Amino acid sequence: MKIQVISLFPEMLAPVLETSMLWKAKDRGIVDYSYISLRDYGLGKRKTVDDTPYGGGDGMLLMIEPLVAAIEYAKQQDPNAIVILPTPRGKLYKQSEAKNLATAASGLIFVCARYEGYDERVTDWVDQQFCIGNYVLTGGELPAMIIIDSVVRLLPGVLGGEQSAEIESFQSDDKTIEFPQYTRPEEFKGKKVPRVLLTGHHGEIESWRQIQQQENK
Repeated sequence: MKIQVISLFPEMLAPVLETSMLWKAKDRGIVDYSYISLRDYGLGKRKTVDDTPYGGGDGMLLMIEPLVAAIEYAKQQDPNAIVILPTPRGKLYKQSEAKNLATAASGLIFVCARYEGYDERVTDWVDQQFCIGNYVLTGGELPAMIIIDSVVRLLPGVLGGEQSAEIESFQSDDKTIEFPQYTRPEEFKGKKVPRVLLTGHHGEIESWRQIQQQENK
């Protein structure tokens, strides 16, 4: 999967996307990351990318021309890529969306907004808009990295075990939470591992896990 991220601050991305499992995915050739600086598509000698909003109001908006120029460049690199805009106005991002992107997309292009927002007309060049929660951040880079993390870890060959992703929280229905898990020691400061997990009885353990999942819906 080819993942391109359009940002005014591309230096934010590599420290996260090229660490741990996300780096391993790149090292194994499963995914390729590239970072596109929006400033490269700014207008005039000063590479301007923002302007005041029509109708008045505080803050600055990202202008349509640099945004579209950057998106069009990214599409030239990967014509079939899905263009994603992280925005509070998008639909709530869930695990089912991560699964869909991991299986249906050959490439992703993320458009990271900044300042007060973006010229709304850019949405005509966007395929999907996602909101990661009911709060506001300073830019789209963190939401983009969250979505990328959630998608890349589902790609075949990234996680270790075949069932690693299947038993996780939200994987089946966007609601069910993964059952609690424990490791050694059996007791720590008076806190004990549930006895059923020490029995070695696989049927009872599976039943306990299912009950825990139901209680945590």
